[in-house]
Amino acid sequence: MELLDDSIVPEEARAVKADAREFAAEYIAPNAEEYFRSGDYPWDVLEAGQEAGLVAQDLGSEVGGRGLSLEQTLAIAEEFFRADAGIALTLQLASFGGEIVEKYGSEEQKEEYLRPVAECEQITGLAVSEPDTGSDLAGMSTRAERDGDEWVLDGEKYWIGNAVEADWLTLYAKTDDSDDRYSNYSMFIVPTDADGYEAEHVPEKMGFRASKQGHIVLDDCRIPQENLVGTEGTGFYMLAEFFNHGRVIVGGHGLGLAAAAIEEAWEFVHDREAFGRDVSEFQAVQHDLADMLVEFERARALNWRAAKKVADGDDTGYWAALAKTTATEAAVECAERGMQLHGGRSILTDRRIARVYRDVRVPVIYEGANAVQRNLIYRQRP
Repeated sequence: MELLDDSIVPEEARAVKADAREFAAEYIAPNAEEYFRSGDYPWDVLEAGQEAGLVAQDLGSEVGGRGLSLEQTLAIAEEFFRADAGIALTLQLASFGGEIVEKYGSEEQKEEYLRPVAECEQITGLAVSEPDTGSDLAGMSTRAERDGDEWVLDGEKYWIGNAVEADWLTLYAKTDDSDDRYSNYSMFIVPTDADGYEAEHVPEKMGFRASKQGHIVLDDCRIPQENLVGTEGTGFYMLAEFFNHGRVIVGGHGLGLAAAAIEEAWEFVHDREAFGRDVSEFQAVQHDLADMLVEFERARALNWRAAKKVADGDDTGYWAALAKTTATEAAVECAERGMQLHGGRSILTDRRIARVYRDVRVPVIYEGANAVQRNLIYRQRP
């Protein structure tokens, strides 16, 4: 069965999609179960992805990357997440947030911080969420105060990808207390070896175990004044734009996971007998598989349409929220039906469907929980 065919994929994204599929088959899928069990950070797969030109290459050629488009990055996401969500997220988080520095940062910032990431000598991350605040971007409490030629950071960040592993992060902090809550935040480049920066991994997760998130404590953490990204007070708007692109890619996370669930369920029911006949001959089973295909194809068509809309700057918030919500919930639906079709074997930890079932609970939450996405869909409808 070929679910992630390229007939819906723009011509310019097909070559990189083929490369991603080949890489996923060689490096991600064979290592998926091992890294899920161990919960270790997959440095070897990350390095292989860097060498293959499939990591951090959405960054532009001016800083050493390939300048991959939104559609090309979405094509990679589909293939990687079908092979394994945890490893895939590690690969895609290696440059996460760097795109903000690329668009708004100074030439000096790009050369010092972005080039090593694009040339695969360093990795980075984005620090936004906090222990008590996730989707409310205008409700974060971590502060940055000017002190001469430095910024002093105090507060905590939580669920931060690569908080421990990264060389530096793009960090979101409050810089004002005006009545306009959306203009109180700014973005900063924070080296992880800065004094006052401490990070540890969050407690072990039930899914995405090969991707590591951290808890950051900033205690009188001092960074140079020139590490402010862009203009003070515009951090909220930078993030809102950034997440519109990111949510399309998260839709790709859901599509890859949904494809994995369908493939696993299809193979299982066509290789078993019950009550004297092949399990796939039962109409109820056929209807379950048909419903999974309906959910998947509907989500994929919407996601690729949304990718073009967002790339063209056409009602970006609306289409990004539609794509993220639809695809990640299709993954949940497909995984749940896949578990049901596996019967008792669904709960065995060595089953791929059990791993997928755990993993699908995560993308419905990150980059804005789907309840928040529904608010955005309603408010930003064209």
